[in-house]
Amino acid sequence: MDTMGFTLEGKHIVLGVCGGIAAYKSVELLRLLVKEGASVRVVMTENAGHFVGPMTFEALSQRKVCRTLFATADDAAVQHIHWAEEADGVVIAPATANIIGKLANGIADDALSTFMLAVTCPVLVCPAMNTNMFASRQVQRNIGLLNGFGYAILEPGSGELACGTTGPGRLPDPLIIRDALEALLAPKDFAGRRVLITAGPTREAIDPVRYITNPSSGKMGYAIARAAAMRGAHVTLITGPTSIAPPEGVVCIPVISAAEMATAVLEQMDHADIIIKSAAVADFRPAAAASLKVKKEDAALSLQLERTQDILKAVGARKKNQVLVGFAAETHELDRFAAGKLKAKNLDMVVGNLIGAPDAGFGADTNRASIYYKDGTCEAVDLMSKKDLAHLLLDRVGRLGG
Repeated sequence: MDTMGFTLEGKHIVLGVCGGIAAYKSVELLRLLVKEGASVRVVMTENAGHFVGPMTFEALSQRKVCRTLFATADDAAVQHIHWAEEADGVVIAPATANIIGKLANGIADDALSTFMLAVTCPVLVCPAMNTNMFASRQVQRNIGLLNGFGYAILEPGSGELACGTTGPGRLPDPLIIRDALEALLAPKDFAGRRVLITAGPTREAIDPVRYITNPSSGKMGYAIARAAAMRGAHVTLITGPTSIAPPEGVVCIPVISAAEMATAVLEQMDHADIIIKSAAVADFRPAAAASLKVKKEDAALSLQLERTQDILKAVGARKKNQVLVGFAAETHELDRFAAGKLKAKNLDMVVGNLIGAPDAGFGADTNRASIYYKDGTCEAVDLMSKKDLAHLLLDRVGRLGG
């Protein structure tokens, strides 16, 4: 299967909104889904309207909101069965104890609960309520029933809630909900595969407060890790220092230096079916790092460097029946250098890009790349988000047998 960069674009999504203080987050979730290109319809409970008005959702979705089954002037009221039939996915956020109880027990007494009994597509339920309500035996029983029915349940976050209690019950960030919905709908073509990914820069110490590094943000490697996990893989991410939160469902191993990354990669590689080395590992480090801060009046004006271990080459020499993917960021002669790396390091695929453009490479949210294969062919990839490029690269890895 070729996902060509799996997204929610063109998917028919129904957003269910219940009456809870967290309903304001549903507005941002709707905005994110629409930004992804999804066609979104909103079904609200009557109580939800006390927290966020339907006009807000209608303005963002450009579609009528369904709040009741009995509004004769509202086409949405008589279209709920059709919405259920055409939906690719449903997300209920926030999902109150009330709607969870109704769904668990087959009650259909309002627009949302009636709509849900007609739904056959995947459903993501995002509970949000008082901590004691969430922990109650009744709610936990009902959540267990929904799990048994095949609904996906997104665990609520913990913290101080609007009601004053502290603990689980907070609706997760809309970005987390969006990612969970994408994961629910994504093809699971990497199920059972073990993927090892490296990301981010390394830091090579000069002294305790200074180091050599590079501008890598880690965005590309994290996007690949998130995409692989979404598609069912067991993912281990070895990451240099970044400001990015680890993807959900990924085993994350933080490292600082090239030596630490080498140790982690060589320890983990035998457990992987696919190894994707997207980290920007420093090629050089200070020959000797000072144990104390070097005062500028005492510092030499030259720095003696030594080479770091070539991790990619070491992995290429040791790999067995594994797919190995490398990255090549170059300022010039990309074709020559990428092809040379492919052969010299025993790689199956090299993802190359020319650095310097503001919309691609280090730090950008988008990238354009050239993909080089062992048979000598090269595939040019136009500018796209790193998220989409991550899925496309996994598509290509899948074709290699990974």
